[in-house]
Amino acid sequence: MNSLPTPRSRLAVALLASCLLPLNSWAADDAASIRALVDTAIRPLMAEHDVPGMAVAVTLNGQAYFFNYGVASKENNTPVSEATLFELGSISKTFTATLASYAQVLGKLSLDEHPGKYMPQLQGSAIDKASLLHLGTYTAGGLPLQFPDGVAGDQMVAYFQQWKAETAPGALRRYSNPSLGLFGHVAALALKSDFADFMEQQLLPQLGLRGSYVRVPENKMANYAWGYNKANKAVRVNPDIFSDEAYGIKSSSADMIRFVQLNIEPSKLAGPMRRAVEATHVGYFKTGDMVQGLGWEQYAYPVSLPRLLAGNAQPGTMEADATTKLTPPQAPSGATLFNKTGSTSGFSNYAVFVPQQRIGVVMLANRSYPVPARIKAAHAILRQLAPMVK
Repeated sequence: MNSLPTPRSRLAVALLASCLLPLNSWAADDAASIRALVDTAIRPLMAEHDVPGMAVAVTLNGQAYFFNYGVASKENNTPVSEATLFELGSISKTFTATLASYAQVLGKLSLDEHPGKYMPQLQGSAIDKASLLHLGTYTAGGLPLQFPDGVAGDQMVAYFQQWKAETAPGALRRYSNPSLGLFGHVAALALKSDFADFMEQQLLPQLGLRGSYVRVPENKMANYAWGYNKANKAVRVNPDIFSDEAYGIKSSSADMIRFVQLNIEPSKLAGPMRRAVEATHVGYFKTGDMVQGLGWEQYAYPVSLPRLLAGNAQPGTMEADATTKLTPPQAPSGATLFNKTGSTSGFSNYAVFVPQQRIGVVMLANRSYPVPARIKAAHAILRQLAPMVK
């Protein structure tokens, strides 16, 4: 038989409710406000660039919010969800950097070492004058954006053996898939593992990312969006030299906002992985307003839209820019914005966060569209999130 609540118990329930209601009200108000500002930024972008589908995730005050638009496949009319897999493109480099950083934390490699230590075939070559740090920060001496046409996978070593540097290591920064790819390849060798195996079996699980892959398993293919290129053709990425290391991760907005949250609060991770994530926030070279770390690119916050656009300008991925080494390497001393763009022929993405504000945005899209449009939308969202920080 149930007893009736006593006056004291009724008072306790009332007090508990009075404490909970404002919190629930705040959460509801935040969700509605965030939905409005995300819609305002994203819907016009999708219309202007004919984007079939987008998954947007926002983190504010430790809470994740998800906003899904359009379809993952125009042919099947599959709606986008926070579980939809998108090709991250070069945002994958932040995972490669975390893997290399983890190898360093474990004592398996040092950023001061040279690739020839792990690939004896490269000893004595120009590329072996560069350190692993130079490879991880695109400062090896002028490696190109992509491997030249005609260089097949079995010719990777020969390419690096004959490569000629434009400058001494550390003098210029040129964004480069071969550079970051070699960095990730050497890190996997140091760990005595295949890169994709270690990423899928060790790194991603330790980060709690259960829906992210280098090689999408057959039972998850239904979640894998189709990308749409400039000709509006459905496409997916093709394997190539260092594609796994440089642009090969497929992930969801649910996993990516978790990754952002872990970068905002690495203390939530166990010791070695926490130190690995923290180490990717150290800056090594400064180019204009941007500080280059391992994977992530940094700006003093708040950062104006013109400065952020300049640092993420498309020519910066093609041309070499003079750079200055930070001695000693620079851990963020104040509010800092971290960001990374990523694209494949059919996908366009952006991840950005400010740890000190505990705010971040992930934008994943299955259409190739310009970088500036992503930056403008995310900057507008961030700017309006800032006053909501509690």
